[in-house]
Amino acid sequence: MVAGAPRVFVSHLSGVTVFDPNGDPVGRVRDLVVTLRVGGRPPRVLGMVVEVVSRHRIFLPVTRVSGVESGQVITTGVVNLRRFEQRPTETLVLGELLDRRVRLVESGEEVTVLDVSITQVPARRDWFIDKVFVRRGKGGPLRRRGQTLTVEWSAVTGFSVEEQGQGAANLLATFEQLRPADLANVLHHLSPKRRLEVAAALDDARLADVLEELPEDDQVEILGKLQEERAADVLEAMDPDDAADLLSELPEDDQERLLGLMQPQDAASVRRLLSYEESTAGGMMTTEPIVLRPDATVADALARVRDPDLSPALAAQVYVCRPPDQTPTGQYLGVVHFQRLLRDPPFTLVGSIVDSDLRPLPPATPLPALTGYLAAYNMVAAPIVDEAGRLLGAVTVDDVLDHLLPDDWRDSAEHEVVPAYDPGAARGRWEGPNGR
Repeated sequence: MVAGAPRVFVSHLSGVTVFDPNGDPVGRVRDLVVTLRVGGRPPRVLGMVVEVVSRHRIFLPVTRVSGVESGQVITTGVVNLRRFEQRPTETLVLGELLDRRVRLVESGEEVTVLDVSITQVPARRDWFIDKVFVRRGKGGPLRRRGQTLTVEWSAVTGFSVEEQGQGAANLLATFEQLRPADLANVLHHLSPKRRLEVAAALDDARLADVLEELPEDDQVEILGKLQEERAADVLEAMDPDDAADLLSELPEDDQERLLGLMQPQDAASVRRLLSYEESTAGGMMTTEPIVLRPDATVADALARVRDPDLSPALAAQVYVCRPPDQTPTGQYLGVVHFQRLLRDPPFTLVGSIVDSDLRPLPPATPLPALTGYLAAYNMVAAPIVDEAGRLLGAVTVDDVLDHLLPDDWRDSAEHEVVPAYDPGAARGRWEGPNGR
């Protein structure tokens, strides 16, 4: 959310025009989609239901909303025009939460929900419902106008998934705090029927993260049970290298059909990766490292590194290239390590501090040579460059480990999820074996 607008009431968004970055109208907001959570915690906003020109409604993920201001919503780019279908764990704010009768926790008094407000947590870029605007007095069409007040979400009861008894939703809320790898371990040990129910109830981004951590058989099983349009959405949300690995397990006809349903720019990255052998640097690399031009500053680089969606390995260094700065890039110049970014003034140009001594690798580099490269130079990521000197991507140490570990490593006892013995456990918080 933009500075100066820390909170927006949802009723003010109804009918607001959605614009793309070029200023062209996409449609109008008709509702917000949230997921309810256990323990009275504020619901997380998943996205918006937008009515486009053709009069059908689509889903706009909140991650593609760059601004909410002056009676308009601005998106970050291309939107998916597939028709919106509500999932079991999703709740419509305008359609299902407003005008609901709930109770104030402190007094037990019954009140009517008139509106809710959403706000953003800047450090995480997530949006949540934080306030509820209610009216005292009895409900119904002939109710008298009573006193209105705004309270915290936790100050009312009557919304939660426990009270609604939402089967899979309740299970998902229980495991909400699990990291993707730990939730994947839980899914792997569920019955096939239950596993598919939970997977179907996850939002696209969460399911993509979990699929990346599942064994190949589970990945193929889950993807095969999804509707093709949703399967394409989930593949788009996955890291390109993981999406390529998953697609490589499917018959060629299924690969092409799903790639044809994906957004062209996402499909292009995956197609490039599918052209390399799986056990080579090209087959393991991600096509989305942090790429900067030589005239970018240290401040620019640190802003990119702070992205919470980046893995630690990808955030460990930035790659400096001449334009274009999307892979495959222009001429590769070198890397700047995160520690160097911390030592230099914010106005320093990254082109002046680039490390050009570390040689990049070609995409045909086999796994043993790649492993030796990372070990010899104490690196967590390696740049992959083609014959023309263009950066194609980067291989991170976690991708290398996935190829070094045995296929059944996820079934080992050391990978099982155990409850942490700390005060967080009493609040339903689960942690992995390393206490994280």
